[in-house]
Amino acid sequence: MTSSYTQTRQEPDPLLVQLADYAIDAGDSRMSSEAFETARYCLMDTLGCGLLALNYPACTKLLGPVVPGTVVPNGARVPGTSYVLDPVTAAFNIGCTIRWLDYNDTWLAAEWGHPSDNLGGILAAADYISRVREANGEQPYTMRDVLTAMIQAHEIQGILALDNSFNRVGLDHVLLVKIASTAVVTRLLGGKREQIITALSNAWIDGQSLRTYRHAPNTGSRKSWAAGDATSRAVRLAMMTLQGEMGYPSALSAPLWGFQDVLFKGRSLSLGRELGSYVMEHVLFKICYPAEFHAQTAVEAAIVLHPLVKDRIHEIDHIELTTHESAIRIIDKKGPLHNPADRDHCLQYMVAIGLLHGDLTADHYEDDASRDPRIDYLRERMSVTEEHRYSADYLDAEKRSIANAVQVWFTDGTATERIEVEYPPGHRRRRAEGTPLLKRKFEANVRSRLTDEQAKPIMQLFEEPEALEGMPVPQFVDLWVSTT
Repeated sequence: MTSSYTQTRQEPDPLLVQLADYAIDAGDSRMSSEAFETARYCLMDTLGCGLLALNYPACTKLLGPVVPGTVVPNGARVPGTSYVLDPVTAAFNIGCTIRWLDYNDTWLAAEWGHPSDNLGGILAAADYISRVREANGEQPYTMRDVLTAMIQAHEIQGILALDNSFNRVGLDHVLLVKIASTAVVTRLLGGKREQIITALSNAWIDGQSLRTYRHAPNTGSRKSWAAGDATSRAVRLAMMTLQGEMGYPSALSAPLWGFQDVLFKGRSLSLGRELGSYVMEHVLFKICYPAEFHAQTAVEAAIVLHPLVKDRIHEIDHIELTTHESAIRIIDKKGPLHNPADRDHCLQYMVAIGLLHGDLTADHYEDDASRDPRIDYLRERMSVTEEHRYSADYLDAEKRSIANAVQVWFTDGTATERIEVEYPPGHRRRRAEGTPLLKRKFEANVRSRLTDEQAKPIMQLFEEPEALEGMPVPQFVDLWVSTT
C-alpha cells in the first residue's frame, strides 16, 4: 500500500510569510502617529492593570520562579514585584497579572481578545535581551522599540480576528496571543525572517486552548492566566527557534494533518485587511469597569438608572436587557455562579451590581459581595433579547459599536427611561472623553501598590512621550520594582 500524500516540502504557507514579513519590518512606515500615541496609553493602562491584580492572592500565588530561589543572570523583572526571572517565566508572570482582573484593552470582531496580553512576552523578552546587551557593552532596546512591538502584536492578533472566528470551533482567543507574541518576540530576540516563519509554524501546530474554562459549567480562573501561558509559550518557541529548531512549512494547509483541517473545520485562514496599525488605533480600553467588554455599555446604562431604582429594588417587576449577538453567546447566564471568574462573565450579574451600587469594581465579584440576595432577585427578573442593529453595528468596520440598553419596569406599571449606550468611553469615538479617565484609572492602580516616591516619576514619565520612548527598557522596568 502506498501513501497518497506527497513527500515534497512546499514553500511556507502564505499566511506564515505575510506575518513574518510584517514582523520583520520594524520601521515606522506602516504605523501612524496616532498608533504610537495610543500605544503609550496602552502601555500605561496595561501595566496599571497588572499592578492592581497584585492585590489579589489568587493571582499572586501563581507568580515567581518555577523553582523557588532560582537565580537568573540578566533576568527579566516583573513590574510591581521583586522577581528576577528567565524570560519565559517572566512572560507568564507579567501576562498573568495583566489579564487577571479582565481590565486591560479589548478587540472585538469575528474573534475576540485582549491584544495587550502580548505585553507579557514583549516586555520580558525586551528586558532580558537588553540586559544581556548591556552586560556585553551593547545598546539596549528603548521603550520606542517596545511600543513598536506592541503595535505589531496588536495588529497581528486583531487583523487575524477580523474574519477568523476561532470561538465558533471551540478554540480560545489566546491562540492569537501566542501567534502574535511569537512573531514579534522572535524578532526582538534577534530572529530573521526565516526564523520567524519557523517559530510561527510551531505556534500554529501547538495544541490550542479550548474555551471550556470561559463557559458554564466549567468557568474558572484559568481564563485569567491563559493569556500569560500563551505569551510565555511564544517566548519559549522563539528561543527554541533561535537555538536551531526546525519549522513546518505547511503547518496550516497540510491536508488532514494541518491546523486548518484538524482544528478549523477545513476553512482557510485569512487576513481581513493589510497589516499596518489599524488595531492599535481602534483598540478599546476598559476604563470604568473591570467587566467583560460586551457588558461595558450595559453596566454604564445600569449605573445611569441606579438613582431611580436603588430605593425601589423590591418594587421591580422585570428588567429588559437589549444587546448584541456576541454578548448573548458569551455572557448571558442563568442559574448559580460559582466563582469570581463566573460572575465577571455574566451580563445579568454585572447589570445587577450597577443597579444596586451605582458602580462596579473587582471586589464586587468576590464571594462576600456575591452573597447579597438582591443580586439574584434582580437576575431572576431580567430578560435578554438581541437587537439586530446592534449586532450589525458591532461588526461594521466603521462603527465597531458595543451597544446595550437597559429598562426597568415596576409592579405599579411604570417604567424608567430606556437607557441605550452604543459606545463605551474606551472606544475610539469617545477617546477625548476617555483619555482623562484612563489616566485617573492608571494613577489609582499605581497607587494601590507603589509608594508615592515610586508612583510620581512613573506618572510623570507618561506625560513626557519623548523621554518615555527614549528610555532604555531596563531603566524603565526598574522603576516598577517593588521590594514588598
